[in-house]
Amino acid sequence: MDIAPRTHISSGTLDNLPLFEEPLEFDRAGLHSKLASLALEHIYIGTSSWKYEGWLGQIYSRDRYLVRGRFSEKRFQAQCLNEYAATFPIVCGDFSFYQFPSEAYWQKLFGSAPASLRYAFKVPEEVTVKSFPSHPRYGPRAGEKNETFLNAELFRGAFLDLLRPYRDRVAVLIFEFGSFSKQSYRDAGEFFEQLDPFLAALAPEFRYAVEIRNPDFLGRDYFRLLQNRGIAHVLNAWTRMPALQVQMRLPDVFTAGFTVARALLRQGRPYEQAVAAFSPYRQIQDPNPEARRALRDLIARARERHEPSYIFVNNRLEGNAPQTIEAIVE
Repeated sequence: MDIAPRTHISSGTLDNLPLFEEPLEFDRAGLHSKLASLALEHIYIGTSSWKYEGWLGQIYSRDRYLVRGRFSEKRFQAQCLNEYAATFPIVCGDFSFYQFPSEAYWQKLFGSAPASLRYAFKVPEEVTVKSFPSHPRYGPRAGEKNETFLNAELFRGAFLDLLRPYRDRVAVLIFEFGSFSKQSYRDAGEFFEQLDPFLAALAPEFRYAVEIRNPDFLGRDYFRLLQNRGIAHVLNAWTRMPALQVQMRLPDVFTAGFTVARALLRQGRPYEQAVAAFSPYRQIQDPNPEARRALRDLIARARERHEPSYIFVNNRLEGNAPQTIEAIVE
């Protein structure tokens, strides 16, 4: 049963939104029970990131984060993962895309939640970005070629080696490759020639998945490359990628003995538009029945094949990831 939204936003204009209200009543215990049952079947469903104050009253209890009677953002940021784990069995850490976390950071992160919580992490962009975007946050490197692109030695020393003490809690590591222009690669084959030796050098004790955002790369050569390395293609709902249900029907799209899916955006909707429309992510604003149906189909497939599956839902898909997940497993 899908959740009825208070406000519906069409896939076109998202202007003139009403002010957000308090979140609808949320059955946190019921959702935890359903997700825990699925986790027993090795089907793990969680969210992309977790530090959202819009989830107060749903996943989070405001009283836990009060200091002298006032809500403390600092306490919330530091402690909310522990409460997140009371509902969800897994979380995707997007933060690692922007940095190589230190040993102390990993120690603090894994110590802030129970050992039962599983993690997926995005690999740092220092490894997956061919050229740095022309954005102020990159400073003098903006627009420049990335000299550490697909550097297996850097990835191993600065990332994998620090994660090894926690490898039993790491479900999958995701290589997210943004859209490549024709200036970056003349064709998909040129990218695959660089990607394959990098994947061949990966340490075998982790699971890996590749997310691409060039629709024309989706084909036999790409899927065969991943299959030969035992690496999953990330089924990704993203603005310029085929919809999830379309990707799922592609021949040989399931390239490993496990599945990874990330429901990020409605097809055709830019990320910035979704952020502006849906923040602070208190409730569903734009239901996406097609994406929900595709995710249910993935769950059914995993059950039939008894294969591990890792499914992550982003606030930017519909406006509130917990309510989207509640609707999917209803």
